Amino acid sequence: MASSGEEGRVVVDLRSAAESAGGGGGDEEAHAAPLHEIESLCMRCGDNGTTRLLMTMIPHFREVVLMAFECPHCGERNNEVQFAGQLQPKGCCYRLEILNRQVVKSDSATIKIPELDFEIPPEAQRGSLSTVEGIIMRAVDELQALQDERKKVDPQKAEAIDKFLAKLRSLGLGEAAFTFVLDDPAGNSFIENQNAPSSDPLLSVRFYERMREQQAALGFLVEPSTEEPGDQPVNHASTVEGNSEVLQEPHGSVGAVAGRRAIAQGNPDEVAAALCRYSAPEECLVFDLWLEIPYFREVIVMATTCDMCGYRNSELKPGGEIPAKGKKITLRVQNGKDLTRDVIKSDSAGVKVPELELELASGTLGGIVTTVEGLIVKICEALQRVHGFHLGDSTLEWKKKKWEDFNDRLSKLLSLQEPWTLIIDDGLAASFVAPATDSLEDDNQLTIEEYVRSWEQNEELGLNDMDTSSADAAYNTTNP
Repeated sequence: MASSGEEGRVVVDLRSAAESAGGGGGDEEAHAAPLHEIESLCMRCGDNGTTRLLMTMIPHFREVVLMAFECPHCGERNNEVQFAGQLQPKGCCYRLEILNRQVVKSDSATIKIPELDFEIPPEAQRGSLSTVEGIIMRAVDELQALQDERKKVDPQKAEAIDKFLAKLRSLGLGEAAFTFVLDDPAGNSFIENQNAPSSDPLLSVRFYERMREQQAALGFLVEPSTEEPGDQPVNHASTVEGNSEVLQEPHGSVGAVAGRRAIAQGNPDEVAAALCRYSAPEECLVFDLWLEIPYFREVIVMATTCDMCGYRNSELKPGGEIPAKGKKITLRVQNGKDLTRDVIKSDSAGVKVPELELELASGTLGGIVTTVEGLIVKICEALQRVHGFHLGDSTLEWKKKKWEDFNDRLSKLLSLQEPWTLIIDDGLAASFVAPATDSLEDDNQLTIEEYVRSWEQNEELGLNDMDTSSADAAYNTTNP
């Protein structure tokens, strides 16, 4: 590690620092990453200053690169945070209604305050670790910096900006209520939840699939649309055997699409499939099987296999039409057999455990097929991974105690020292918990309730704007 003294200081060029920081190593080497000092040009005075780079990891969050610049000639100082990990599979959007929260903002995040119709684009503020108040006051300082020049050139505009800065400054001081929106297509931004692992009534988070424009803005290759208005979909050759269908598609067409999607989403599980489809001269086999799970619905089991490299992958998706009603499943867990019940949790399902004060919003974990015990463990691992502010060295003792109490209660639940309740609420009724008996009515621990979705739920699921009139007309024409 570079010494802070003048004699022991090690100043290296950018290439050497990058090669050294990018070298392989185990987990111990990653945690003991050296501090690199690079001689850099000061943009204020034109002399050379020093940039210090440190690659570290926020506990249970992500790897980050901390950069700090200091010029000994003019005193200029600034710092920056960049993410060293992979691009997240989905974008994230946080909405907050209070000042007292820590914020991790990435380079690709946009900040909005709807009450003032104010927006901070990604290029206006670089990646940083700050608070809501710090981000707002920084925006005030940056807008205030050129006010003297504006008053000389355009006094009316400068006066309007002064009035706006007064309103923005009042929000930063907590004198008025407002909504703080943090939207990051890369999914690498974060707002602290002080009530974790419970939900925060003042904080909401939504995960979404990135659009083509957002993929391109992040610097990833986006395949242009090649479909013409009059083009018809191409039917691939297939062989039907019984109730299963085997699709054989050339690896070039399948691999190109899957490879770009895997790279754009940064999904390591899909990279192997993409590489196989790019390089394998043999064709991959995709098996599609329609099944009907008792007391549930039709599902599609998809399996991919490659005889050349041995790659295998399987996936389960709900089939059939969208149900008219949502479904709420309540399971009273009392014994070891209940922990081994099969569970299908869809993308649209939310999970609650009242005894833990644990609530998982829909879309957080995605769709998974597991058991009751596996579902709870996956949820807790995800919570510990994203709520990194609660387990660092600077964490307050009461926050650490809260997480320790949560882990103790979780251990008691999984060891069945006391019964507990698992609630899965799915607006699309695409989730399932296996009953313990042959007849669903005989399982007294499992309750399934159907309910009418609210307008807000339909809006979140995209059902309010869905128009199927053309499809219905075509179906009625071909099936009189």
